[in-house]
Amino acid sequence: MDKPVLVIMAAGMGSRYGGLKQIDPVDEQGNKIIDFSIYDAVRAGFSKVIFIIKKENEQDFRSCIGDVVKGHIDVEYAFQELSDIPEGMTVPEGRVKPWGTAHAVLSARRLINGPFAVINADDFYGREAFKIIYDYLVKLQTEEEKGTDIKLGAVMVGYELKNTLTENGYVSRGVCSTDKDGYLTDIVERTHIEKKGNGAAYTEDEGQTYVDIADDSIVSMNMWGFTQGFVDEAVKSFEMFFKNTVPLNPLKAECYLPGVVDELLKADRAAVKVLKSADRWFGVTYKEDKPFVVESIKALKEKGEYPKELWQ
Repeated sequence: MDKPVLVIMAAGMGSRYGGLKQIDPVDEQGNKIIDFSIYDAVRAGFSKVIFIIKKENEQDFRSCIGDVVKGHIDVEYAFQELSDIPEGMTVPEGRVKPWGTAHAVLSARRLINGPFAVINADDFYGREAFKIIYDYLVKLQTEEEKGTDIKLGAVMVGYELKNTLTENGYVSRGVCSTDKDGYLTDIVERTHIEKKGNGAAYTEDEGQTYVDIADDSIVSMNMWGFTQGFVDEAVKSFEMFFKNTVPLNPLKAECYLPGVVDELLKADRAAVKVLKSADRWFGVTYKEDKPFVVESIKALKEKGEYPKELWQ
């Protein structure tokens, strides 16, 4: 049985943050958020990581991250390229924006040979999340090999919305609905959610109007787990996206990972278990978020959750 691997989406330059935030230290020892994710992943059982990056960032990324952790976990690289599109298609003139998180995962399709987890490079998920998703992927792989389920097996670690917001701007979240057994029934991508008073609200018209959203809503932080078959489904979905959606918004349209999952759910071709984490997510979406992240990491170290030096 192929062991689950970790896929980390790190191709974003952090436009709202103003730099390559994936290599920005968050503690006195020079560790980045991604270091803590990899450390937690190794503790959970992962033994291989695939970094999805931009080719132009390769040297910096290797020296600051890949070369640091390669003694503790096997490392491979995939490059998200704007030109990696369906055969016969062309990149719209003037397009510079990447094609989205689903396309990022497809960038690693030639390196994925079994079950895999997907995370963002600049999000802190917590130790529990990596353990429960690794164990569930092992379970899915075993069930798939037995042929006990005709649906595509998948899993998502969800967080309460209130534990994922920032004081310094807006965030993008996949808002989830589940059935009584904890399986995902619907996911809606809200690309602009922000705090409003004691609650939260989203806008779809660039701030002209806002709609309240419950702050205990379960949301996706792009921590997904899939079996091998998801790759083929994502290829099909991206082809349809490029054919039907890109012509409507050629410079900004993106193919989101939650959107692909939602398509599979609506077609009754996937069963996605939602594993809830009570941990507080945090990340550096904006420069102003960094002090909170630094203090949070410091507090976790003081509690003994992490050693002073991660990669001794």
